[in-house]
Amino acid sequence: MNTNYDRAAEDLGNIVGLEHVNIRVPDQHLATLFYVTGLGLTRDPYLVTGVVNMWINVGRSQFHLPTGDPQLMRGQVGLVVPDIAALGRRLEAMRDALADTAFKFAVRGPASRRYIDVTCPWGNRIHCHGPGKRYGRVVLGMPYLAFDVAEGTAEGIARFYREVMLAPATLEPINRRPAARVSAGPCQDLIFRETKAPAAPYDGHHIQVYVADFSEPHAQLRKRGLVTEESNQHQYRFLDIVDPKNGKALFRLEHEVRSMTHPLYARPLVNRNPEQTNNAFAPGHEECAWAMPYS
Repeated sequence: MNTNYDRAAEDLGNIVGLEHVNIRVPDQHLATLFYVTGLGLTRDPYLVTGVVNMWINVGRSQFHLPTGDPQLMRGQVGLVVPDIAALGRRLEAMRDALADTAFKFAVRGPASRRYIDVTCPWGNRIHCHGPGKRYGRVVLGMPYLAFDVAEGTAEGIARFYREVMLAPATLEPINRRPAARVSAGPCQDLIFRETKAPAAPYDGHHIQVYVADFSEPHAQLRKRGLVTEESNQHQYRFLDIVDPKNGKALFRLEHEVRSMTHPLYARPLVNRNPEQTNNAFAPGHEECAWAMPYS
């Protein structure tokens, strides 16, 4: 009998899923070229199908892209894609169509951890990685959001997520800078890395998470006067991450917090195989699985 299993490796904590990041874009046409044609992701075919917003599926997570003045996430979105070489070819094909925008991309990192650093037409940075052991079985997904935060705040941010959101959070160096790493679901993290660079102003972008214990974080947030919206029975929002030790505001990022009884929880998302074309079509290979089977 094997008695050497790492049982703690399977602990999730209270945040059970990072579902979406919401960033406004001024042009739905350019957003389609970038997110669907370039990145090879899938527009949700069932919900929000008009011309003023789009939901873009990434495995079990999403980008929400309502029309408006462009918003910039202060950091990077991390994606896992099935084939970064194929992604590079698609992005190369987008150079002319996106020539008059902030779009650019470059291959970075050592061979063992190579990724593509992509900038969207409005300046948001997306790091695209191939599947690997650090992402578990995921071959298409959103494994992390990495935020740039002020010096001296990572420890308090980790304390906030542990004590208020009941999520495991650790301090560790990332690129030789202190950082808080927060568990946000299976193979998903929120990362807050300290930087010396001046903080960019917050422009209203938000993230959405599902939590198992819905009421206790709400009570902790309400006690501190942090709840900003009582959305409905299944959802609330807050803006500020504070140090529970002294109440000091550390970072502003709107969180849309949903219960696991929310009607959208665990809704299956359609993910297409972007390598399929009408001129080289292979029946039965239209969809892309978000995870590989156990070996």
